[in-house]
Amino acid sequence: MASGLAALLDDVAAIAKIAAASVDDVAGAAGKAGSKAVGVVVDDAAVTPGYAMGFTPDRELPIVWKIALGSLRNKFVFLLPGALAMSAFAPWLVTPLLMVGGTYLAFEASEKILEAFVPHEAGEELEELALSSTELEDQKVAGAIRTDLILSAEIMFIALADVADRPFAIQAAALAVVGLAITIGVYGVVGLLVKMDDIGLHLANGHTRLGRALGRGLVKAMPTLLGGLATIGTAAMLWVGGGILVHGLEHFGWMTIPHLVEGLSHWAGGVPRVGAVTGWLAFAAGSAVVGLAVGAVIVGVVHLVQKVRGGGH
Repeated sequence: MASGLAALLDDVAAIAKIAAASVDDVAGAAGKAGSKAVGVVVDDAAVTPGYAMGFTPDRELPIVWKIALGSLRNKFVFLLPGALAMSAFAPWLVTPLLMVGGTYLAFEASEKILEAFVPHEAGEELEELALSSTELEDQKVAGAIRTDLILSAEIMFIALADVADRPFAIQAAALAVVGLAITIGVYGVVGLLVKMDDIGLHLANGHTRLGRALGRGLVKAMPTLLGGLATIGTAAMLWVGGGILVHGLEHFGWMTIPHLVEGLSHWAGGVPRVGAVTGWLAFAAGSAVVGLAVGAVIVGVVHLVQKVRGGGH
């Protein structure tokens, strides 16, 4: 009996070690994969607050919650099964789809840059004014979930590309961890951002001088903060989208552009003591230039087609 119990305990210990190793593998794979998607995550966090702005304060967090649920549905109902099926049956599709997504990010960023210099047409604003608050909310939520689908697809495919050589179970668990952690992180930050002005107003009406000063500072800082986030998000879209295109070209053996970008990074990386930082910044800048060039071409084509068809911006 004693020997049987000892053998059972040994088996349990061995299973526990295997489980612990698997958890470590999943955590390591998820951390590595998630870090590669940081640029898209920044853009996601920067873009989403705009969808909850312009509504009464009591509707801001419910809107963020609806978008977060839509994001989880995007990731776990559509993207995770699709990514795993692709990894199992058509792994060669990962790089082309990444490049399609990178092209879309470059286009979106270039479109935002154009919109910063070209005023919106009045027709869009009048159309929004004609909607009821409920209809406008539903429209904004649907638009945010559609945008999230593209950004979430990029996140999942970037993560998949980084764990493609791992066992299927590790891939599935790592993608699930990345998807859940990024959704909680992004929409937690978004929820805090959209309520920051209300927090500031509450503090500004407080009883302490420090609290009132902090509250006024928060209220005044919010437009600048949101503008800065939008700029960072646009830059992130350019460097992530361009970087994906650079790596994709390298994958297919089209080396001219990758050699130029990597050569710039190698040259900037020679700066003493801060070479790692300057090298990364140079690669990001070179990738952003590639993204901007590709995105500008697509924006030009899209607007030319719209003009030929007689449609507005």
